[in-house]
Amino acid sequence: MTEVKTLNETVREKWKKRPLIISGPCSAETEEQVIETATRLVKTGKVDVLRAGIWKPRTKPGMFEGVGVKALPWMLQAKKITGLPVTVEVATAKHVEDALQFDVDILWIGARTTVNPFSVQEVCDALRGVEIPVLIKNPIHPEIDLWSGGIERLQKVGVKQVGMIHRGFSNYGNTEYRNAPMWHLPIEMKRRFPEMLLLCDPSHICGNRTMLQSVAQKSIDLDFDGLMIETHIDPDNAWSDAKQQITPERLAEMLNDLVWRSENSNEKEFLTALATLREQINHIDDELLTLIGQRMKIADKIGAYKKSNNITILQTNRWNDILTKALKKGEALGLSKEFITKYFDAVHLESINHQNKIMND
Repeated sequence: MTEVKTLNETVREKWKKRPLIISGPCSAETEEQVIETATRLVKTGKVDVLRAGIWKPRTKPGMFEGVGVKALPWMLQAKKITGLPVTVEVATAKHVEDALQFDVDILWIGARTTVNPFSVQEVCDALRGVEIPVLIKNPIHPEIDLWSGGIERLQKVGVKQVGMIHRGFSNYGNTEYRNAPMWHLPIEMKRRFPEMLLLCDPSHICGNRTMLQSVAQKSIDLDFDGLMIETHIDPDNAWSDAKQQITPERLAEMLNDLVWRSENSNEKEFLTALATLREQINHIDDELLTLIGQRMKIADKIGAYKKSNNITILQTNRWNDILTKALKKGEALGLSKEFITKYFDAVHLESINHQNKIMND
């Protein structure tokens, strides 16, 4: 039975702070490393919560999987010295019990756990009746129903302070990022849970130091509520994820260079101009939908002709011609190849569905 933990006022205030900055090493390695990292982070005046990996779920056996429960006293000592609340990742009921025993202030559920509803439920059951904030990362693969399902499981056992961490998604063929950001997915989660804390984890999205600032800035521009960034006193010699960690001092420089924006403004001129432009977009969207509807009516007629002449729905050469012309024209209009491909794939699939319905009616 997990002992009830009361949410202290310091943690409550930190949870409400915007932007909320969480930082610390990927893995707790030694007591000296944890305490020095915390001390240097607090000197920057930029960090609200200290993080460190205690238990590390790794892809293959033999990789460094964290030092385990013996690192929890180090986190507690770092908190006593610096005053920073601390957070660790949990994946089992035993992790939860150990973390609470050592006065961990915030817990987070990692991507490899979020993907398994049984594991999430085990953590949730251990948190029943416990008043502690819990962050939940997106699952490894782009299945946001698993993400929202994890949130709902936490809420059902009475966890009141729930937040989300976007750390990107594993994507076959992706070479630019360690985990592709797929920004439309956290945007959808923000739509589903508009009042919920949403943090970005650029470290795991990038997998390197060079892109951290640009990805962090993109998340801020998309109205994320804060960042979780990995820092280390000697990044190149870190025991895990060395390439994506930065020093506490570099973190401070990066945070100073970021442009923090607000979601709203009360400036009358701005609001008037924005309302006008949005109304223009509304009209264009209406026209686009009308045109797509007309396109589908023509596709229906084509389907009827194909049916009467016993011709297949898919005409590969025709589709290749359409896509080639669209990509060329889209580029001239300043539209990305990725967008044009996704848009025409969606339109093509809808046309196929229309024709399939006619062919088999």
